[in-house]
Amino acid sequence: MKKLLLATTATAMLAGAASAEDIKLGVLIGFTGPIESLTGHMAAAADLAVKEANDAGGVLGGTVSTVRADSTCIDSAAATAAAERLVTADGVKGIVGGDCSGVTGAVLQNVARPNGIVMISPSATSPALTSAEDDGLFFRTSPSDAREGEVMAEILMEKGIKSIALTYTNNDYGKGLADAIATNFTAKGGVVTINASHEDGKADYSAEVAALAAAGGDLLVVAGYLDQGGKGIIQASLDTGAFETFGLPGGMVGDNLPIAIGPALDGSYGQVAQSDSQGAATMIEIGKGNGFDATSPYTMESYDAAALIMLAMEAAGSSDPKVYKDKVLDVANAPGEKIYPGEIAKALELIKAGTDIDYEGASAVEFIGPGEAGGRYRQFEIKDGKYETVTFR
Repeated sequence: MKKLLLATTATAMLAGAASAEDIKLGVLIGFTGPIESLTGHMAAAADLAVKEANDAGGVLGGTVSTVRADSTCIDSAAATAAAERLVTADGVKGIVGGDCSGVTGAVLQNVARPNGIVMISPSATSPALTSAEDDGLFFRTSPSDAREGEVMAEILMEKGIKSIALTYTNNDYGKGLADAIATNFTAKGGVVTINASHEDGKADYSAEVAALAAAGGDLLVVAGYLDQGGKGIIQASLDTGAFETFGLPGGMVGDNLPIAIGPALDGSYGQVAQSDSQGAATMIEIGKGNGFDATSPYTMESYDAAALIMLAMEAAGSSDPKVYKDKVLDVANAPGEKIYPGEIAKALELIKAGTDIDYEGASAVEFIGPGEAGGRYRQFEIKDGKYETVTFR
């Protein structure tokens, strides 16, 4: 049983009597790069969580602000430098991020661990992060690609797909997801004709598509990025007639892709991490009222990441990441009073009163391991240029 203790000692009261701390949170995501069309919504959701806390009187009696930094999603050196600035120059006490798996792993090892900084990623999904050394500092509100591989294999089988060609962006995210899809699909009796990487940022993908076409398959699964190589692979496949229908994992989901490709993308399908919970429905309406699309991938998870950092600080009575890291699981998991989007003020009051909370948030947060989210997936099909929901898994 988790216990949130009231700060009743004389030492704690003296500490509270001191000037309230202004707390900074870093938002480290790819404002440029292969998922840049998603990150505006993600950052806006994190900012909204902070605004809610400030409107309720702040955290630990002080205000909270966000500092944005560009991970680029794909350049580990740039992401590490950006994270280093957040910690040393800006003095952040926690980081919402990173976003893409490779840069997230680099920041974890090179910045977060050496400096003792908590990271809660809304979108880094590589299975390799599950077992990464993290000193208890790393959490993620999106589920591992190990689970997405299972979900995609189930969908492919239900669609009657017997064989797939598979291409992935050549980084930790792409390779981990491709391996998970291939392993689960073959375990169910499917055939992977080719499992080949592609590089982002190329102007011409004709050679890659030629190899995929030569291998053949009922469907081309593209484990890439919607604003980069994944889009290029799809366009080249359509231009040459190599493939007409595509399997689309989470990194390929966003409004920009059907806009860029056009009607030829209709009929393609896949899945993306998203919940059908009570909190998700609430978050969608809140997003509409605050100028962002909460259904955009990893937006709900970004709101939840920021909220969890602040609530853990309040529960710990400290903004020191080495202290509040031990409260993240407490505020996120049962037992406790359930907390949904728009209820951060309520959560802070309950914590101050010594009452346990169970933060459900927008993405039905529940950590199933040390910092590992369970997660749900929205199965979709593209119809008339829109991602139409089929079901949730």
